[in-house]
Amino acid sequence: MGRRGKSENPNPESKVPTIVSAREELARRGETIERAYEYMLAYAAQGLPSDSGSQSGGELRGWLTRFADALDDIGEQYRLLVKSEGIASSKRYLAFVKVLDRDANDALAAIHLVLAQASISSQTIDNLNASMHLRALLTDIFLIDEVLKAKAE
Repeated sequence: MGRRGKSENPNPESKVPTIVSAREELARRGETIERAYEYMLAYAAQGLPSDSGSQSGGELRGWLTRFADALDDIGEQYRLLVKSEGIASSKRYLAFVKVLDRDANDALAAIHLVLAQASISSQTIDNLNASMHLRALLTDIFLIDEVLKAKAE
């Protein structure tokens, strides 16, 4: 059986960590990434000069941080999934996971650059959304998730 990671406990009152499979962990991260990206699209459309002084601006940094956290070691999570599920032709999957990992690191660098700014405008987020690094990462995730979903069925 494959390694399992810790995730957020669905019962926050409990102090016992929940053990989840790599597939469950990736589903949780994928949901976070998708929701953060949707928030970023909405923020970019607002035409705000800064993230200070508005409710959506105040939430922006939280979404960017959650996005970055979801990307942390995401390639390793996909490697765990491929290995734990004993996928036949795993070399081809693992080769693609290397691509995904590189794209995740590139997107993460862009997100960290934006987070380092004292003020984040809608235009800055629009440029981040349009970044080939972010788009490549999202496409990588959609592709591998679809292929792995078909394998599981």
